[in-house]
Amino acid sequence: MRQPLRAMFNHKLATRAGLVSTLFLTQVCVLLAQTAVTTYHNDNYRTGMNSTETVLTQANVNASQFGLLATVKVDAQVEAQPLMVPNVNITAGSNQGVHNVVYVVTDNNTVYMIDAVAGTILLSRHIATPAPAPAGCKGNGDDLGITSTPVIDTTRNAIYVMTYVKATPNPNYVLHALNLSNLRDQTTPVTVTASHTLTDGSTFDFNGLYQRQRPALLEANGNIYAGFGSFCDLFGNNSRGWLLGWSASTLTPLGSNQLFDSLATSPDNFFLASIWMSGYGLAADDSGNVVFVTANADKTGTNYNGVTAIEESAIEVSSDLSTVVDLFTPSDWPSLDEHDLDFGSGGLMILPDQPGSTPHLAVAAGKNATMFLMNEDNLGGYSSSGNNVLGSYQVGACWCGESYYVDTDGIARVVSSGATKAEVWKLATSPSPALTLTKQSPVLATGQNSGFFTSVSSNGNSNPIIWALSRPVSKTSPGMTLYAFNPDSTGRTMTTLFSGTAGTWPNYGGDSNQVPIIANGMVYVASYKQLDIFGLLPQSARKKAQKRSK
Repeated sequence: MRQPLRAMFNHKLATRAGLVSTLFLTQVCVLLAQTAVTTYHNDNYRTGMNSTETVLTQANVNASQFGLLATVKVDAQVEAQPLMVPNVNITAGSNQGVHNVVYVVTDNNTVYMIDAVAGTILLSRHIATPAPAPAGCKGNGDDLGITSTPVIDTTRNAIYVMTYVKATPNPNYVLHALNLSNLRDQTTPVTVTASHTLTDGSTFDFNGLYQRQRPALLEANGNIYAGFGSFCDLFGNNSRGWLLGWSASTLTPLGSNQLFDSLATSPDNFFLASIWMSGYGLAADDSGNVVFVTANADKTGTNYNGVTAIEESAIEVSSDLSTVVDLFTPSDWPSLDEHDLDFGSGGLMILPDQPGSTPHLAVAAGKNATMFLMNEDNLGGYSSSGNNVLGSYQVGACWCGESYYVDTDGIARVVSSGATKAEVWKLATSPSPALTLTKQSPVLATGQNSGFFTSVSSNGNSNPIIWALSRPVSKTSPGMTLYAFNPDSTGRTMTTLFSGTAGTWPNYGGDSNQVPIIANGMVYVASYKQLDIFGLLPQSARKKAQKRSK
């Protein structure tokens, strides 16, 4: 056994009483074949599913056996989801050698490498001074550095991060490809620039002063993609929804980009069609198309035309960003625009291939509380008389995004998390795709906007656990709560396996959009100036927990 594995084994297992040879061998196998989380919600479909979790089960995730193992302090608020890579060979600093590493990025433009088991900070890099949030849009904090979830390419040994940098005359976005082993730039960073022709022939230039980069980065087709929205809709006259891309190997910008409101004028001089999705990631389908949802435009409800103004829509764009391939726009888009009921407040999830005549499916929901089940090969277009989708389901207002898993019966499930409950929807694929609500969680208390984020762990189709992270209740109660639910429990209401405080979010004016990740027997939650690491408790801590529970 290599020394790093022995050290990890000693830390995780040797303090626990009653070890036998079978457990020893089982845990060593887990350590040798570990799961990485290299992108938002685990994959480019954005399923949030880890189906290789062999340690955490419905039997041992409880208040007696599972809990907080470590809290790691960082220099600023964390808005992005953590990422995790096993067996990274660190080549800089004082902690060189092979480690399992959690990567955490902060609003201070700092990237941290943290030991995935011990919680030790192994290496960090402060890249640049962050840009201040605009006056009137400081709910998430005074400074906004790295706010989107990065993406990791283990074959390139790179983590791609988008920094927001203080500069004169205007702040800039700068894309970096950092070496996973030492956090040094692998190639020259690129400052984000773009331009697009408006309908009157004039040129509209990208300006970092008005655009906010919130959705998680996507790596697909050998490229890195980023979506841009606005700062609290403050600059609707100057802010528009952009989709940009760069070569993953050189960071050279792609030859095309998309601007989702390229009108020269609008009644209120208000444009947008932002891509923000509460931080959810851009998705990629099997053809390499980039898939996402846009938000509101002019509040008169008169902008949309489906070509040069594509707000309130689920959209597919070709891999080279030259063409809008497909879209779905709800029939009530004028009302969504007029009342700021963004379809794009939630993310779009692509389902893995399904049996039957409609193998490619997608779901998305937004502020208007409707989750749409779509044929991903034909999203549905637009009709003023109705929605050409496979199904519409009420899930509660959604500043959120869906998750996915396959249960013990071999049938797929979609997990929605609008309003204050996680809901499990069973997928039927014949005679035509449809969802049926089968389970609900207890109510999750929240004082912020509706919805929250979930992830799912399982061992194949067995032992599925739905993990949810609630938003804080109030300014005076800024704590967030990590929940674990058993979707296989009897009855309509899922059993709560575990609940416990997981960090805080004192900047109450802006939603906490945190996502828990599960890997190799651990659960990671980033929040305000910290990373919390949860897992199975050592034997001594279990005894104390059992006494407290009596």
